[in-house]
Amino acid sequence: MSSLRARFALSSYRWIGTAIYPLVWSYLAIRAAKGKEDPTRRRERYGYASAPRPQGPLVWFHAASVGETTAVTPLIKEIRRRGIAVVLTTGTTTSARVAVERLGSAVVHQYVPLDFKPAVSRFLDYWEPDLAIIAESEIWPMTIVELGSRHIPQVLVNGRLSDRTFARWKKRPSLAEALFENLALVIAQSDVDAERFRTLGALPVMVSGNLKVDTDAPPHDPKALKEYRQQIGARKTWAAISTFEGEENAAATVHRALKDRTGLLTIVVPRHPERCDAIEAALVAKGLKVARRTRNDPLTPDVDIFLGDTIGEMGLYLRLTEVAFVGRSLFAEGGQNPLEPAMLGCAVLSGGNVQNFRETYQMLAKNGSAKIVRDVEMLAKGVNYLLGNDDMRRSMIDAGLESVQQMRGALTATIKGLEPYINPLVVKARLEPRVEG
Repeated sequence: MSSLRARFALSSYRWIGTAIYPLVWSYLAIRAAKGKEDPTRRRERYGYASAPRPQGPLVWFHAASVGETTAVTPLIKEIRRRGIAVVLTTGTTTSARVAVERLGSAVVHQYVPLDFKPAVSRFLDYWEPDLAIIAESEIWPMTIVELGSRHIPQVLVNGRLSDRTFARWKKRPSLAEALFENLALVIAQSDVDAERFRTLGALPVMVSGNLKVDTDAPPHDPKALKEYRQQIGARKTWAAISTFEGEENAAATVHRALKDRTGLLTIVVPRHPERCDAIEAALVAKGLKVARRTRNDPLTPDVDIFLGDTIGEMGLYLRLTEVAFVGRSLFAEGGQNPLEPAMLGCAVLSGGNVQNFRETYQMLAKNGSAKIVRDVEMLAKGVNYLLGNDDMRRSMIDAGLESVQQMRGALTATIKGLEPYINPLVVKARLEPRVEG
């Protein structure tokens, strides 16, 4: 049982959240001005619904951002196939667009309510979910407590705890236990994640693998791909994707070191497209010619950098190359998902700061499909070697495709773990009007 101190901490969290609740409107307005919030749907963040509740049993899925939304898409489709309605909440405008593109009318999309009691209570009063499924590492104390008080089963799928998050919760063991004991089930990505959840008080816990491996390859526009390939012609290409601050400069350094020998085209896809104006200005200041996707700039022979400044087109950018550096790994910490380049036929390079995807990189590196670089100089050497060595590049690509196949199976395992919660809803759905979609 949780200690009185933990109970008091949760009560304080509820009181403080209610007190500052009115101030959050200004915060959301600032985020909207930066393009991170949809100002026309801001009321959803306060728990006010903007769509009718479907009839029959309902599962609430929450996926914070693009990666989590993509990961749970096959799981959502499976639950919808069984006749159960789904309301999907996300936290960003980009993930909202991905939800619409991948799922369309199959789900009702809403922005996630703020983790304050009035918003969460209003959301739950309206939607009355029979089951809550939360993706990866979204731990919202008030939401968890409110779901628990209503005896709504809540399951964490594709569960992951980063080194930093785990260390933070370990410092507050009684509070962690007071929260995690509300989870009906944790389905973790790896044995390491599973043990961390158990340490923090979650039971039961099972391991599924990474749901992101069981997703389809990211989509693309065939017409745009054909046009860009024609424009690129015989030029060699490489991509720096999901880059964070400093890594675009690293890509420019690599490009300048190699372009005279290879006639190189470098593709840069920042993790946050809103930074692209500043990135372009910095690249131009280095004497590089930049083409941008949003401007439909042609990839003429004198273009140095193709700046991928759109959302949801990673499938296009990665299909233009066979060598991809995955960012947030040289100067920032945590890493980004290397599975998309691996499944799209790219040899993968990365910096060493990949704590959030440690097991995935270990598998790829073990099979010879990913290489870790220490610094920009080593990155340049790696890109140069792979572009000039067809056999090694092809070997890494084949190993990546094989690794992805070996890692598949998380969706099946997750569905099996969810069956005790889903099957009663299937029966309930058959006794009530079926939802459309």
